[in-house]
Amino acid sequence: MNQELRKIKSFTDLVAWREGHVLVLEIYKTTKEFPKEEQFGLTNQLRRAAVSFTSNIAEGFSRNSYKEKSQFYCMSLGSLTEIQNQILVARDLGYLSKDNFKIMAEKTVILSKITNGLIKKTKTIIHNS
Repeated sequence: MNQELRKIKSFTDLVAWREGHVLVLEIYKTTKEFPKEEQFGLTNQLRRAAVSFTSNIAEGFSRNSYKEKSQFYCMSLGSLTEIQNQILVARDLGYLSKDNFKIMAEKTVILSKITNGLIKKTKTIIHNS
């Protein structure tokens, strides 16, 4: 069956959630290497922002109104921006190599585009209702 024609039945079917989940796992793996003194600082902040991104996508999916869906998808963008800021800090402190930073930064840009598409689609449905 064509991937595009498949009905989205769960938040796990959303590309934004799936790609975000990959980023969450990558962030958890990467932050294991951060200094121990960052455990309750940057490590915790980065992990929380990453989980918040996918959690807001999931919660938005379960909302009944498109207005609420859009609000949660917009909040997920805020979490994504936090991740972008925090990986810059991690890079500048020497916790992330330039290569790891580049990979993560590129993923956040892609996720931003995917999530903005989800928001745009949701808002189109609101305006056409």
